[in-house]
Amino acid sequence: MEQAMRRHFFHHDGEGLEAEKEACHWCQIRSFPTHKRCPITIINNEDDTMIQPDFQFMDKSVRTSEIEPTKKEFLTGCDCDEDEHCRFSQCTCLEDVDDEGSDSDDEDEDEDYDSEDQHSNSSRYDRYTAKFLGKKVYAYHSRGKRAGRLRSKFLTSRNPIYECHESCRCSIACPNRVVEKGRNVPLQIFRTKNRGWGVRSTVDIKKGQFVDKYMGEIITGQEANRRRAESHVAQKKDVYLFALDKFSNPDSFDERLRGPPLEVDGQFKSGPSRFINHSCEPNLRIFARVGDHADKHIHDLAFFAIRNISRGEELTFDYIDGVDDSEVDARDPEKQKDMARCLCGSKKCRGWLW
Repeated sequence: MEQAMRRHFFHHDGEGLEAEKEACHWCQIRSFPTHKRCPITIINNEDDTMIQPDFQFMDKSVRTSEIEPTKKEFLTGCDCDEDEHCRFSQCTCLEDVDDEGSDSDDEDEDEDYDSEDQHSNSSRYDRYTAKFLGKKVYAYHSRGKRAGRLRSKFLTSRNPIYECHESCRCSIACPNRVVEKGRNVPLQIFRTKNRGWGVRSTVDIKKGQFVDKYMGEIITGQEANRRRAESHVAQKKDVYLFALDKFSNPDSFDERLRGPPLEVDGQFKSGPSRFINHSCEPNLRIFARVGDHADKHIHDLAFFAIRNISRGEELTFDYIDGVDDSEVDARDPEKQKDMARCLCGSKKCRGWLW
């Protein structure tokens, strides 16, 4: 690995060697617009293993040729005159939010504000605007030290996150554009002692903070099944495949939501989140994030911290999020033969992945 790094730092700054630089992992991550502000680094202090050479780092998902983009005439955004209005139910980006209990009575609402006076003034403004704009249904804290972090009632739910986006009238400073703005956390891919590559941050991460998206090739369900069949171990392939099925509905008016969902394959093309390991007691969770409502079938997969995470602590999420029968299967000696053993080492370890 050291030899490859030296090759990059001593030979890839000048002209020439274009094919070599295109395949270089360090060149790929240094080309990201966020590199100077929140860089991605790679470190291996355990052995001589390198990230597979046919893997390509990228900072956004790519659609394969058979997936057509949504026609422009179907794309819509909100008409909010002020960014603050994008917190209320009359913002068209939030029209599909389930407003059950989604008023201003979040248990940590007061911590949105830096002072009692500001809280008082903001509350008067919110009460006034609520008469015309409806309930607060936004997903994020919008003021104070917690601005931009996911609210507690969302962190403990499986609800999708609806955000404003590039087709909206509101500005890029809109408080409802957290995932839209991209990653703001520096990440380090490192070699673990017994679980291959892992990911950690070089800074502290706060509960509710957006970390990164899961990216890859967006493919059809049919293509995903073909890739599973070609894989030597189908379950290993499933580690990298995520179905975009949050809004799948056989009765939907949108034909793209009625059929098999699209899937994201991050095995050979993805960002640093592709290397995040599983834990039965994770510190991250994936949420479905929607920008334009016409693109629900290709919603984002966004990682948020579900507790405070110290710098250097490995980032993890639950690969199955407790929704399958692996705990029952793990007690069956016959089924154990085909199951993958979990190595997370947490106190709540289920013993098996699947």
